[in-house]
Amino acid sequence: MYKILVFGMTDNYGGVERVIMNYYHEFDRKKIHFDFICNTLNKMAYEDELEKNGSKIIHTIPKRENLNQYFREMKNFFKSNGSEYDCLWFNVNNLVNIDCVKLAKKYNISKIIIHSHNSRIMEQGLKGALKKQIHYHNRHKIEHYATDYWACSKVAAEWLFPSKLNADIKIIKNAINVKSTEFNSLKRESLKKKYNLENSFVIGNVGRLHFQKNQLYMLDLFKGVLNHIPNAKFILVGEGPDKTKIEEKIKNLNLENKVLLAGMQKDMQAWYSLFDLFLFPSVFEGLSVALLEAQANGIPIVSSDRVSPDEIKINPNVKFISLYNDKEYWIKEIVNSSNHSRISSREVENNFRKQGYEITNAAKKVERMLLQ
Repeated sequence: MYKILVFGMTDNYGGVERVIMNYYHEFDRKKIHFDFICNTLNKMAYEDELEKNGSKIIHTIPKRENLNQYFREMKNFFKSNGSEYDCLWFNVNNLVNIDCVKLAKKYNISKIIIHSHNSRIMEQGLKGALKKQIHYHNRHKIEHYATDYWACSKVAAEWLFPSKLNADIKIIKNAINVKSTEFNSLKRESLKKKYNLENSFVIGNVGRLHFQKNQLYMLDLFKGVLNHIPNAKFILVGEGPDKTKIEEKIKNLNLENKVLLAGMQKDMQAWYSLFDLFLFPSVFEGLSVALLEAQANGIPIVSSDRVSPDEIKINPNVKFISLYNDKEYWIKEIVNSSNHSRISSREVENNFRKQGYEITNAAKKVERMLLQ
């Protein structure tokens, strides 16, 4: 049995977690066993399912809470268990903390994969500047530890890896199970009834409530859209550090009866099916799983062009706009896109297969790469 230790899962049901689980569900677990290490004492996303399937979940204290205890727990685990694993699959948005990779090398894990999932530091201000400096320092060290370099997109590869490694980088598409988020009319009607949206045009967004996703800007856009689509409602699915700012802005714009903060949700097929239009003006992305899932549902989409548009566009009803365009331009394009139709499930499935984002075939390729 080939044993893989996975790093990168957190207690948040986010994009990286969904990418890992999409592949996990497709891999042949008679050939591959997965354990997971995470630097949080909270229950990890999907932990119950993974433990039920026989995976071990290793929790350590977060580095920021107790540095000495963190190093002790990490070192003791790898010293006692490192020799059991054939591979470390290290999934990250940046290289600020590469302790796991160093320990995997020290304790003789033969295959060490660094997998890039984003294209920028998530924090702003002084903290973000410091993290960026550490990230670039570590970029020039990783070749001494890693054996394989993966990225979800070209921009994610450029962010995480120095150019001298370009020839060795493999682009691993954030493939999804198209059926899991395809349009479902029954779930759509159920949510419409539950939230009294039968006569509403629903604009939606899915993502962490964070400056990266640009929800505060979305509220400004939505306020303008209401002048053209008075029956519009706006739904944000997700949690995050900007929640209080978003709630305050909703009040300041008098949108309390027009905006729903739905929090974290598990049945994403239902929520994508509820939306009539998907709004996604992200400031940066590696390669967004939410944007792929929205396309799997066939929804008309208006997105920023900071999302690797050449790589992520699968359906024809996706419009990419520069964030340098003014709000009026964005509002006009949102109103125009409100007249576009949802793509049929059959056409969507064909589009995903052609572009290589259908999980079954993609997982076979990645499984072979893991076992090489």
